[in-house]
Amino acid sequence: MKQILLTVLCCYFSTLLFAQTKAPATVAQAVPNITVKGIIIDSVVNKPMGYVTVALQDAATKTPVKSTLAKDDGSFELKAPEGKTYQLVAVFIGYATKTIPVKLTGNTFNAGRILLSASSKQLKEVTVTAVRPVMKQEVDRLSYDVQADPESKSITALDMIRKVPLLSVDGSDNIKLRGNDNYKILINGKESAMMAKNPSDVLKSMPAANIEKIEVITTPPAKYDAEGLAGIINIITKKNADQGYNVSINTGYNNVFGERANVNLTVKQGKLGFSGYAGYNHRPVQTSSFENITNFYHPKSSLNQTGTRGNGANNVYGSGELSYEIDTLNLVTGLFDFYNGKGEQQNNQVTSIKDSADAVTQFYRLFNAGNSTFQGSDAGLNYQLGFKNHKDQLLTVSYKYNNNNNDQNNNATSGADKVGTPPPADYKQYNKSGSKQHAFQLDYIQPAKILTLEAGGKVILRNNYSNFHTDTLTQPGVYQTNDSQTNDFTYKQDVYSLYNSYSVKLAKWAFKGGLRLEHTTVNADFSTTSSTVHQDYNNLIPSVSIQKSLKSSSLTLGFTQRIQRPGIYQLNPFTDRTNPQYVNMGNPNLKAAVTNNFELGYSNFAKGSINLSTNYSFANNTVQNLARVDSAGVTTNTYDNVGSNKNWGFDANINYPITPKLNVNINAELLFVWLKGYYNGSLYKNSGNQGHIFTYTSYKFDGGYRAGVNIGYDSRYVLLQGKDNYYFFSSVSGTKTMFKEKATLSVNVNNPFKKFNKLDFYTKTPDFDTYTANNNFYRTINVSLSYKFGRLNSSIKKNQRGINNDDTSSGSRN
Repeated sequence: MKQILLTVLCCYFSTLLFAQTKAPATVAQAVPNITVKGIIIDSVVNKPMGYVTVALQDAATKTPVKSTLAKDDGSFELKAPEGKTYQLVAVFIGYATKTIPVKLTGNTFNAGRILLSASSKQLKEVTVTAVRPVMKQEVDRLSYDVQADPESKSITALDMIRKVPLLSVDGSDNIKLRGNDNYKILINGKESAMMAKNPSDVLKSMPAANIEKIEVITTPPAKYDAEGLAGIINIITKKNADQGYNVSINTGYNNVFGERANVNLTVKQGKLGFSGYAGYNHRPVQTSSFENITNFYHPKSSLNQTGTRGNGANNVYGSGELSYEIDTLNLVTGLFDFYNGKGEQQNNQVTSIKDSADAVTQFYRLFNAGNSTFQGSDAGLNYQLGFKNHKDQLLTVSYKYNNNNNDQNNNATSGADKVGTPPPADYKQYNKSGSKQHAFQLDYIQPAKILTLEAGGKVILRNNYSNFHTDTLTQPGVYQTNDSQTNDFTYKQDVYSLYNSYSVKLAKWAFKGGLRLEHTTVNADFSTTSSTVHQDYNNLIPSVSIQKSLKSSSLTLGFTQRIQRPGIYQLNPFTDRTNPQYVNMGNPNLKAAVTNNFELGYSNFAKGSINLSTNYSFANNTVQNLARVDSAGVTTNTYDNVGSNKNWGFDANINYPITPKLNVNINAELLFVWLKGYYNGSLYKNSGNQGHIFTYTSYKFDGGYRAGVNIGYDSRYVLLQGKDNYYFFSSVSGTKTMFKEKATLSVNVNNPFKKFNKLDFYTKTPDFDTYTANNNFYRTINVSLSYKFGRLNSSIKKNQRGINNDDTSSGSRN
């Protein structure tokens, strides 16, 4: 039924798109058009420039009327209704913006050769916002220009993720890349402490206006660490560190996720510059209901749980970069970021176990309260050396230190009403885990007219740890440490790597290829049990990307291998007994897995943007989330290296301006999945289809008003032992810009028709089946206000290379 709904939605919005495309043509026949044409030329090499954004603006209001991209030969042609005074604007990153008055000869204006020259100055903000395209297809990645999306002022960064090609967000706010939760999120090309624990929490509290663009790197080049089975998500935040200063303040309130505030600061004085941001979010404790039902087969019995869960949190995050330009060839940059989250959890549940005759053998209530603290910080230093004979030739030396700590405390108390078998004794759990790491990196890049060479090396010295114990109530007021639930665990992982890559850029072809060699050593020690784990392995990772440029379109082909190394949250042997019948724990014996990814894509930017792609990937020995049941009927969820994983997917993203004021965005994916593997001596097989579709329609009114409507659907995803939930999403938004676009007031309502949404999950094995349902908050109302002030002039140099520790997975569905 859900697959039918997904198909119907795709057909509906495709029909809407093409139906609306024809509508303006009827109007155009009634109003005579003018024609504006010309050729874009690079003034230095005196050659045509393709893919330059060209737009017609109302000369009086600077409002864009028509836009297009120049063809491969630099030519373009635009039509617009006559009766207004227009100006022609040509924009290309790295070149000075060209503005030309339109002087008609009859109904035609031929601008002739329009010469663009390189510029170190930033493009004027009003011009960039008016004409730059949202999507860009490069040889190895897709990038989504968040600042060119008018809704960026009214929604959070997590909501913006839904629009980005190849990405989706499910009902539990988990981010997926091509339906996969094994990837890496980077901030400005670097690993960040903010994304180490739960990226969704940070992105929900961060306004989308804080982000410049989002890159989806599906064929990461050799310079990136080889981890991340599906690829890399690189979130690039705004950095306008120029002469002068600029400040942007954003504040908002959400009826479920609480209040938030965010400030961006960029300042430049002489050769010294700083850019950074900081944010805060307070989420009050919100309670919702849940249900767990498990049927056991050997012997037959059943377990039923109902109850409520409550969660609240305070999150503080920040990031900054300090840059000092010694001279034109020497640059030093320092960076830092931090994240501090404090959470509060409440879990009240009723447990009932029945035998095959439906008689109650155990009944009890359990009240669980806990709190957790996560602290993460990064600090780094980069030195970049240029060369006199070739300023683009660079040598970079980098160092980065990362420190993450997670403290977790749970207290469980059983109620007075008990039937049958006594419930688990009251207990207290303590877990302190984290990671400390040092990273050293050397990068060299030598660009030429056609060929670009990149090479480098990297060392990561990582020390993960976990210290935990459980104290059980032995008599009133007296708790005793349970030795079987006590451990001091250290996990040292060192990664040594070398890489070499080459890029070739011709008139209509672009090639990028390289190799990365990684050597990994692992030493794990369980001090309490005196047991150890040792691993030592090598990986040679190839990556190849090819792009063919056509008239206003391009074809891309890519292949790469990726590694999935387990992270501390998957390795940690701590057993979380917040719910004694359904416990969670890591597996310190996990090994790295390797996947092979192939992809073919087509992009067209003739009007708006269209991106279509297909991809195929396969892997053996992948890490899967699995469940087993012991003789006491306790279900344990953990991780293990099991079996094979094959995926064949199709992705489509369409961003189409139906009229100058009406725009439609469609982001859709259909994926075929085959899973197979052995666990606990049993062979599991599962296959099926999964996918999502997300649409956004916006309309710009006069007077600074804009309105938008979102509709989306995320299907059930295929798991080795079952399927997860489906999710339907809708929202309406409105914005009003004021005070010469310095202030923006926004209102956004998500899922206005229901307060709660039931998310259910299924697990089925030869020994048991489980049904889990959580009633999550569905309707949310957001109100936000942003204000910016300051003045910026000349630009500051930025370090072009740095450390990206993107080689481990988080262990959660993120």
